[in-house]
Amino acid sequence: MNKTIKQGAWLFVIPVVVLVAFNALIPLMTVVNYSMQETFGDNVFFWEGLRWFEQVLNSERFHDSFVRQITFTAIILLIEVPLGIAIALCMPRKGFWVSVCLVLMALPLLIPWNVVGAMWNIFALPDIGLLGYTINAIGIEYNFTRQPFAAWFTTILMDVWHWTSLVVLLAYAGLSAIPDAYYQAAKIDGASRWAVFIWIQLPKMKRVLTIAILLRFMDSFMIYTEPFVLTGGGPGNTTTFLSIDLVKLALGQFDLGPAAAMSLIYFFIVLLICWVFYTLMMKNEQQ
Repeated sequence: MNKTIKQGAWLFVIPVVVLVAFNALIPLMTVVNYSMQETFGDNVFFWEGLRWFEQVLNSERFHDSFVRQITFTAIILLIEVPLGIAIALCMPRKGFWVSVCLVLMALPLLIPWNVVGAMWNIFALPDIGLLGYTINAIGIEYNFTRQPFAAWFTTILMDVWHWTSLVVLLAYAGLSAIPDAYYQAAKIDGASRWAVFIWIQLPKMKRVLTIAILLRFMDSFMIYTEPFVLTGGGPGNTTTFLSIDLVKLALGQFDLGPAAAMSLIYFFIVLLICWVFYTLMMKNEQQ
């Protein structure tokens, strides 16, 4: 029996397509245009081809920023994912405290990024900040405005406080979806707590953990506001990540050609790593 297929639903998609084209494609094409040309103002452009891409890829400045960025992202993932899973495992599954814990976990995610940076800037000041004053009071010299290690420590601590909740909520959602029958069967078999985690909970959390890792990778790899407000990229260039370096290049030095080329390289790095990681995770899950 032939069915009549109505195409009227596509009319509802048109506004979305137009909005995406306006907000994404047009700015992207503008960046591509600037990445291959040079301008000295008055809307006069000179063709440069791939010169800016070669300059960025061969620059030591870009290499240093990329190493700092990938190091920061790796540290963040190694801390936040296990910590988020551990907290989710400790949270109650039933009763009044479930709502309380979920609200407390969601609170850091509701704070604007610039406010988070300002909060931690005050919190970590060595003279008046609670964190900075306490660390110095116990005999450890601490000043994140002068010491590179202290700046990294504070930036990582700030990000862990702000974003571990996302991993917790996703992991808790995965744990809540596990039927009680699995736990009952494990109890009958005399499985240990570790065995339950390895063979029941962790496999059931694979999908949500994939999402959590991808989101945290993209967020941490493109982080800008929090470290910029906290340290400004300093001391020196210690916490100058790719995003901060890109803004300095585009707005500080007003080198629009190299900045546009760097932004496209930045975009393709994030896209490529996310694609590779997602492909490997899905392949592992199918096996």
